[in-house]
Amino acid sequence: MAESEESGKFQLSITESPSQFENLEKMTVKHLIFSINREDAKVHAAVRKALPQIEDLICQIIKRMQQGGRIFYLGAGTSGRLGVLDASELPPTFGAPEGLVIGLIAGGDRALRKAVEAAEDDPDRAWEELKERNINPLDTVIGIAASGSTPYVVGGLKKARENGILTGCITCNPNALVSKEAEYPIEAIVGPEIVTGSTRLKAGTAQKMILNMITTTIMIKLGRVKGNKMVNMQLTNQKLVHRGTRMLMEELGLEAEEAKNLLLKHGSVKDALDAFKPKKP
Repeated sequence: MAESEESGKFQLSITESPSQFENLEKMTVKHLIFSINREDAKVHAAVRKALPQIEDLICQIIKRMQQGGRIFYLGAGTSGRLGVLDASELPPTFGAPEGLVIGLIAGGDRALRKAVEAAEDDPDRAWEELKERNINPLDTVIGIAASGSTPYVVGGLKKARENGILTGCITCNPNALVSKEAEYPIEAIVGPEIVTGSTRLKAGTAQKMILNMITTTIMIKLGRVKGNKMVNMQLTNQKLVHRGTRMLMEELGLEAEEAKNLLLKHGSVKDALDAFKPKKP
């Protein structure tokens, strides 16, 4: 929580703790960017400590997705936007079906661009939204909350777990409320932000890194990568057509024109590889 009551006193959470830097407005640009960079270096170490937690959650998700399960992200503000971003990148990058990974943000799509007042304070709304999308026991719900106390996220996780759905969370505070409601909590403790409470900085970076790990690993294990190549990517622009053409040239030893024609005919590198039959001499 932003603040927790303990023995009659209020104790600030790590993400809300005062910055270790004073008088930021008096710093030079060079000093500011070096300071931000130095703080960002702490993110990698924090995420590395959380790798066992990340691994445990991924292994559980893969089992369910191999049977047709989905992932739902729950978040508000920066955390919610990061979840929506990660989900939106999977269809073009890996050819994943729309709706395989779904990002839900408190306040709905409008909140992606503009803050929606008090939307994150409703503990019941997330579960209502999950039920609207026919949530089922093969699915996974991951709450994303830097503070770990967002009612929209905590409430959604609580109801999901009560209904037998796999739950995980990504937070930047130890022993947070979301961790108590999640079966597989992930805690990346990055420390106070350079601007006090601005969790779009280190906390947001840590969350993005973890989301990248989760979905990239899952997509690989679900067979949407061959070797080290995105063979299922959607050909949505010329850059990706060129990339796909190069992949086929390398894999099949074709000339550029033949590789491009094969790619465009089948619509993806994977389908082109599956369909290719070498000409008999």
